[in-house]
Amino acid sequence: MITHLDSEPIATPRTSARYVQVKSATKQKPPIVDQLNDWHYLERTAHRLLAAWGRHMADWEGKSALHRHVWDQAESVRRLRTRVEEFPGAKPDAAVSAKLEKLANTLLFAPSFDDALDGIYLLLLKAAMAAYVDYIGKAHPIHDAPTTALLHEINQMKSQQWLWFRDYRRQYPHTTDPVYRDAVLNQIEACGGFKEPIPVEAGEAAKLCGIGSDFRLPKYNARTQPIKPREDFMGFVSADFTTSLEARRLFWAYGYMMEKNLPDEQLAWLYYGHEMPWDWHHDISRHLWDESRHGDSGYSRLKDFGITLEEVGFPPYNLSEGSAVPAAGSVDTAAGLDMTVPMSPMSPKDLYEAVFFIGMVAETGHFIVKNEAYQDFKEGHDFESAEMMIFDIIDETVHVQYAHRWLPLLAEKAGIDNSGYRERAVREREEKGRGAAEAVAKMQLDRSEASPSYRFYQELLGRIRASYPLTNAGSCPVRSAKPM
Repeated sequence: MITHLDSEPIATPRTSARYVQVKSATKQKPPIVDQLNDWHYLERTAHRLLAAWGRHMADWEGKSALHRHVWDQAESVRRLRTRVEEFPGAKPDAAVSAKLEKLANTLLFAPSFDDALDGIYLLLLKAAMAAYVDYIGKAHPIHDAPTTALLHEINQMKSQQWLWFRDYRRQYPHTTDPVYRDAVLNQIEACGGFKEPIPVEAGEAAKLCGIGSDFRLPKYNARTQPIKPREDFMGFVSADFTTSLEARRLFWAYGYMMEKNLPDEQLAWLYYGHEMPWDWHHDISRHLWDESRHGDSGYSRLKDFGITLEEVGFPPYNLSEGSAVPAAGSVDTAAGLDMTVPMSPMSPKDLYEAVFFIGMVAETGHFIVKNEAYQDFKEGHDFESAEMMIFDIIDETVHVQYAHRWLPLLAEKAGIDNSGYRERAVREREEKGRGAAEAVAKMQLDRSEASPSYRFYQELLGRIRASYPLTNAGSCPVRSAKPM
């Protein structure tokens, strides 16, 4: 005889551990929907925490990992949103308990960057993974297979994050601040370890991590590499850009390396763009990871050529905005960047202008010179440099599409008339081109052997030539000028 009970399943060896999603009071929405919404909030929290603290990452390889993890988190959020939307009437942005916001803000206000990393990768990550494993073990392996499958996928990404963090901590040991650690763990415990849906009290729904708080991102992006090159060589590169294929090859390796700055800037887009829909965050997260990879592409090519960042430097894009600029001829490091200086929060207008410039001016403006470089490198049998170019061209084409997609909404939120944005972009690209040409025309470069900068420039070209000679270095025609 089988008795139907309103309580938990009968304790038999077969059902004692099962998390049955239907009880007497269950209607069309099983409890897993609310739990998925809680987990969705956790994954968005991890995404926002990386955006909030990521500009403090100074280590180059650490930047690469953190930028990739931003994309991983965006994909985790996407998976959870998609699963929630598969339930009739369910919404991925449904209200969740304010307890989760309290945890998120406790994690956010870490006493240091290293404590924030511990909060993200040690405390939150492990607790979330444990909750996902708990559900995978208790859910029916067939009935709710889509949920268990996505949790397996998320945990696989988190396992890679954990392995990176473990190795990072071996390289950079740190003991978590005990007050911070205990506060976070207490909040996780108050949330039941995320193993059951947390009831939402009336009028107390959680806001996103950091919303309404006074948390500020740092103005500068940390680095361990020197800011200044051993000698100033880029003036010669700019002057020779149209006539020397070898100068252009040096430019693209160095220029792509410099794109490592942009993802750190885009972390601020993500943090301060909280009013934008999730799909925007997903697109920007992919854009961010792409730009980080472009930085790695350029750096790897420089290393192929036997060139180090200690020689050519890694300056921030915003070096001119009041940071401690090193004296001429000196080599400065991250000590020249005061990471305690906060950046001003980005307004909707700031976000619009940032997306407009990157998508409609900088990226669109470089397609001609990039395609010329791709063809020239390929014809010169430097196929690896050509490969670097073609993958960037493919990525940047998508990024321009992102700009077209989101500028109308960004403009609406900023109160900006976006109707003539294409025409404005053409004007600004033309202005940038004229400015770059005028700057080159005004250069007074010392090309004598007595000039340390010129000798250094020739040394770099010589090293590249010895490593990967171009068959068309002397026959390549004059090409388009650098657009900005």
